[in-house]
Amino acid sequence: MRISAFRKAHFNAAHRLHNPNWSEEKNKEVFGLCNNPYYHGHNYELEVKVTGEVDPDTGYLIDLKYLSDLIKEHVEDKLDHKNLNIEVEEFKELNPTAEHICYVIWNVLRKQLDKKYELTIRLYETPRNYVEYEGG
Repeated sequence: MRISAFRKAHFNAAHRLHNPNWSEEKNKEVFGLCNNPYYHGHNYELEVKVTGEVDPDTGYLIDLKYLSDLIKEHVEDKLDHKNLNIEVEEFKELNPTAEHICYVIWNVLRKQLDKKYELTIRLYETPRNYVEYEGG
């Protein structure tokens, strides 16, 4: 039986959207308030979707406690209450847009999960704005 299991998580983080190759004027034009040199924050909501075959011995697709622990250790502990531009290595050279944050989370969790699982990450930057990445 093929099925998907979901786990939700939450983290708060600050960031500044800025392209160092552009002028200050162009950055302000493209990124608006998100280019604030003093940063701004979001209450991010994360949905992790794992898809695959149910194990006939356990009845589980994946142990959700195990998935919860992976998310806590590799995402929440890494990103929560951080300035993404300054404190998170992946964003030293990568603009921390919602798209890039989603992609980074996918890559971090993909390395931790067995290859038998498909992985989808959905990241809400606000209740009305979200992005999703399935790999590929």
